[in-house]
Amino acid sequence: MVFAPVNSTKPNQTNHLDPVIHINNVAIPVVDDIRFLGVIFDRKLTFLPHILHLRKKCERSLNILKVLSRTSWGADRTSLLRIYQAVILSSMDYGCMVYGSARPTVLRRLDTVHHSALRICSGAFRTSPVESLYVICHQLPLHSRREKLSALYFFRAMSVSMHPINQLALPIGLRRLYDSRPSHILPFCERAKMLLHGSDFNNIAIQSFDFFCFPPWDIPQFSYLNPFSGFEKSSTAPVTFQQLFHHHRYRYSSFIPIFTDGSKSDGHVGCGVVSPSDTLSYRLHNFCSVFTAELVAIFCALRDISPSNQRKFIIYTDSMSALQTLSHYDIQMHPVALKILSILHFLRKEGFSIIFCWVPSHVGISGNEIADSVAKFASTFLTQDIPYSDVKKSFVSHLHTTWQNNWDLQMNNKLHFVKPFIDMWPILPIRELDVKLTRLRIGHTRFTHKHLIFGERTPVCPTCHTDFSVTHILIECPSFKSHREYHFNSPSLTLQDLVGENYHPNIFNFLKTIGFFMSI
Repeated sequence: MVFAPVNSTKPNQTNHLDPVIHINNVAIPVVDDIRFLGVIFDRKLTFLPHILHLRKKCERSLNILKVLSRTSWGADRTSLLRIYQAVILSSMDYGCMVYGSARPTVLRRLDTVHHSALRICSGAFRTSPVESLYVICHQLPLHSRREKLSALYFFRAMSVSMHPINQLALPIGLRRLYDSRPSHILPFCERAKMLLHGSDFNNIAIQSFDFFCFPPWDIPQFSYLNPFSGFEKSSTAPVTFQQLFHHHRYRYSSFIPIFTDGSKSDGHVGCGVVSPSDTLSYRLHNFCSVFTAELVAIFCALRDISPSNQRKFIIYTDSMSALQTLSHYDIQMHPVALKILSILHFLRKEGFSIIFCWVPSHVGISGNEIADSVAKFASTFLTQDIPYSDVKKSFVSHLHTTWQNNWDLQMNNKLHFVKPFIDMWPILPIRELDVKLTRLRIGHTRFTHKHLIFGERTPVCPTCHTDFSVTHILIECPSFKSHREYHFNSPSLTLQDLVGENYHPNIFNFLKTIGFFMSI
């Protein structure tokens, strides 16, 4: 490899010349942009070439949706959205952690593809507000989706101890340089921290995975007892379970019983451990799930018996999911489950005989009831890193809450009156009816809003001398009062009654009778 400077006779050429690099006497050209792993990097990292290429590619793929989505026939909205997510949205998701550093004006070039696809999938009229499209299709805006994927990638990287991102700490001097030059792009980890700044997700500790906890020739074996198999909790009296448990304890009377339980309620997550000699209770981070709390309780029980002189213990838990998870070893299983198998492996080598047993909850088994009570009122915080799966679930919930709060501000949005809460609504299997119902809910139809496209005057009701709207036609105009009484058995109805989640079964017959059905 040979480096040589570039000679130039131009008088005002920049001092920072492009080097000439030779490999095997072949000059490596200097280019303005280069594709690497599907992402186009340009000279100044604006990512404009990549986004333009991506938009052109996605616009071609929109033809698949257009072919399948005629408003009078075609695939249902669920199928179209799945195709969109698999073919187009996945392309925009790929590499968004990298190209997401582009300027907002550059990134907004992809929004037109997103909005067009949602209009095609839902059949919404062309003038429909984009906020209504997001809600009716239950799809995040692209900028929120990029924030979600970037944050989850950052959390995932933090859960891998040797991940390169965890080794990149920005020096103070370099941070000052970035602060003085805001136009310079920060590293991904710093951008992710800025994204999470001011939220509950800032500076949280993610529990790392130990992929090599057990060698392939020493896979841990785990089994548990279930003396209550064959007895359904819904059809079995509590006294029957108590008798079965007493019989079980008689057989295993030589084993010291330890009861564990986890609890999660609004603003509180705790775990409890109850043994004949001691009672432990710990409070966990609010992001932790009840499943994590159950596993932490089992881990604390094993850790507590480690210094004991006794060697025979039986651990009771009412979490069947925890026991089944421990029974199926996998290198990517829950990190607390890996810790349980690890300490259990150590204890058995030390001569401990430990049995696990499932017990039904809230059937009057004393130890389980006490463990449940101490878990609910635990106050001592346990220093415990949070598993990635719990952080992911909490962050997605946080993002949905933010979306809902923004939707609550859309008080003038017509769809907001019908659908104040963001969630999935049932979809009509007949494409034509689903499209018309969607347009009625959004409040933008061909009859009421085509004047915006063709530059015409707003249609006016000849009876009321007011602008035609979906609300006026369905519930206000006195010209259709008799038709409302005939089809709905009531002259006064609300939009929720007619086109809400449980829409009125006669709504389409009413629209056909008044001659509005074909104009939607």
